[in-house]
Amino acid sequence: MEIRELTPADLDAALDNRVRSFGPVSEADVRSWREGSADVMTAGRQLGGFDGGRLVSTARVLAFRQWWEGRAVPMGGLAGVTVAPEDRGRGAGRAVVTATLRRAVELGDVLSALHPATTTLYRGLGWEHAGGLHRVTLRTEALRGIRAERVPVRRVGPQDAEEVAATIARVHEGARDSGPVDTGAGLWRIRLASSGLFSYLADDGFLAYRWSADNASLVIDKVVAGSERTARALWAIVGSGASTAESVTANLAPHDPVLWLVGEREHDMIDRTQWMLRVLDAPRAVALRGYRPGVAAEVPLRITDELLPANTGHWMLTVKDGEGRLEQASEDATAVQLGPRGLAALYAGIPASTLRRAGLLRGGDVRAEALDAVFAAQPFALDYY
Repeated sequence: MEIRELTPADLDAALDNRVRSFGPVSEADVRSWREGSADVMTAGRQLGGFDGGRLVSTARVLAFRQWWEGRAVPMGGLAGVTVAPEDRGRGAGRAVVTATLRRAVELGDVLSALHPATTTLYRGLGWEHAGGLHRVTLRTEALRGIRAERVPVRRVGPQDAEEVAATIARVHEGARDSGPVDTGAGLWRIRLASSGLFSYLADDGFLAYRWSADNASLVIDKVVAGSERTARALWAIVGSGASTAESVTANLAPHDPVLWLVGEREHDMIDRTQWMLRVLDAPRAVALRGYRPGVAAEVPLRITDELLPANTGHWMLTVKDGEGRLEQASEDATAVQLGPRGLAALYAGIPASTLRRAGLLRGGDVRAEALDAVFAAQPFALDYY
């Protein structure tokens, strides 16, 4: 099988693969998919596997940033992985994903994240479960009870994409969030042009929502706020629809302020799906993420990564004053031993004791106990891509 970059001439075949893999796509979604694909192809971030000129498999890696303890790390969002039904079970998916992973490294991505349709394939290539996408359902009547003062809010559209992306980024940085993705102004330009999407921008917050397909409830595409005042104001806008919409669904952080703003909260209605993470460049991943104030540690690591051998070796992890370093070191018999899956999960804040019992972390001495404090995080996603 030949793997190469897709071109505009391959889009019809790629769309056919997509429909066969994920189901029918509306005309509006086809248009936005084609528009988005043009930029991805230009950047060399969309690959396909071909058998005698016939498109067999596809994958793309999107140029995102991902917040980790309030700092943005270059991240390749793996998406659009398809294999023609008649070619499944022959390694076509693994081959195109492996090639796409290596392309992400070449293009400077430090991490890669994905929303899995299957876990086995991606674990076999070094991804591991890292956090959740929490779809929360709230009663609109409860939101209407949120008291809010007047905050300057304006309607926005595609022409405001840069400002929208910058505002969202400031909120995640200020909150020291871990997990959310910065998709960039380009994708926001497409999203803000969507028919039926109502979008509002404040100085330190953003809200975008629409009606559900049956016009019975509201669906929030994005809501972030950097202050109590703005959070109350944006949620009050949503709550004002209580007379016609019984419920609201939104992707939220498990600690989103609205869960403490509503007056009645007895049973949370949450649908959680998992997302996975992989470390592509271990030294840069450690250097670029944020760390909690007051945390200091020095822990020897031994990493084994057959697919990305630049990560393999003996390392010293040093964290101090909110900065981290991963530097090559001499062999240490007391080093914590990790493969790519264990490294990804550790980076995402999964406790070392959990990883040890899952067989993803071995070795180490008393210094290994500091790893939980170093990588402490509660990662969450707000976007599905």
